Amino acid sequence: MLEHGGNLRDAAKRFGRDDWVDLSTGINPRWYPAPQVAGNAWHRLPEPDPALLAAAQAFYGAPQMLPVAGTQAAIQALPRLRAPSRVAVSAPSYAEHAHHWARHGHTMTLTPYDELPAAIAQHDVVVVVNPNNPTGAVVPAAQLLEWAGQLAARGGWLVVDEAFGDTAQEISVAAHTAQPGLIVLRSVGKFFGLAGIRLGFVAAHADLLSDLADLLGPWTISGPAQQIAHAALSDNAWQAATREKLHANGERLRALLAAHGIQSSGTPLFQWWAEAQPEAFWQHMAERGIWVRLFTHAARGIRLGLPPDEAGWQRLHAALNEWSKR
Repeated sequence: MLEHGGNLRDAAKRFGRDDWVDLSTGINPRWYPAPQVAGNAWHRLPEPDPALLAAAQAFYGAPQMLPVAGTQAAIQALPRLRAPSRVAVSAPSYAEHAHHWARHGHTMTLTPYDELPAAIAQHDVVVVVNPNNPTGAVVPAAQLLEWAGQLAARGGWLVVDEAFGDTAQEISVAAHTAQPGLIVLRSVGKFFGLAGIRLGFVAAHADLLSDLADLLGPWTISGPAQQIAHAALSDNAWQAATREKLHANGERLRALLAAHGIQSSGTPLFQWWAEAQPEAFWQHMAERGIWVRLFTHAARGIRLGLPPDEAGWQRLHAALNEWSKR
């Protein structure tokens, strides 16, 4: 199993403290206030809710979607829907994509973002995380659609992971997924801060969604998760206010890092940089009760999410101050 952020129990065990500011995930620390769910949500088998699907299609602008138990479920399943293929996965990016495409008989190549245009002609499947996790790199929508058309013309796929796309809807290609060969993954966990309900959506051609649904089987999304997500996806006022707040806080985080000599890139939900001493920075922060995401391989560096409150901001500021003066 690959390592991910949010593992506070490991942090507490290793460093012997429980007063953590968790900046390790890039998940919105001000989560959507989940409503009380109907009592029968815990009792009934969770049959698909058409109202949830309609709310998701409206929010994401997609013509058809399939709810899945987090985008992780789709990431693990999609490689099983194709015969062995030549697959290019954008790199560095979310490691689960490469991990699962490499496990099912495919020939998988990690491809830097600036080499993706050349990879289109040489591969059957291309996977792009957009905006990228962890670097924040972005491929324009027009470019993605051109690639999708080229791949689809020979039976290929373009898989676009837009898990962090809710603060940048203008780069989404979900609206174009009625065409064969274009697959878009969206997550309820990041922008809405609801990672615990394990819900995401796949936008794609109806035939592929049918195949994916058959593979995943029935009752993949719990009744409570469906009710909570329906409320979140329908709450336009909360969404607008949250986008504004996240953009402001994302800029605040970038500026705070810059004030301490760190030039970063990212999204409104996180910042990343190629740290010369990533292990030392991670250790420094952990000793002060700040849990950050350490990358030791292709994206060698540090990713920080947003602090949850003003006290968290001040603790981060103090820790950065000590780091810059060491």
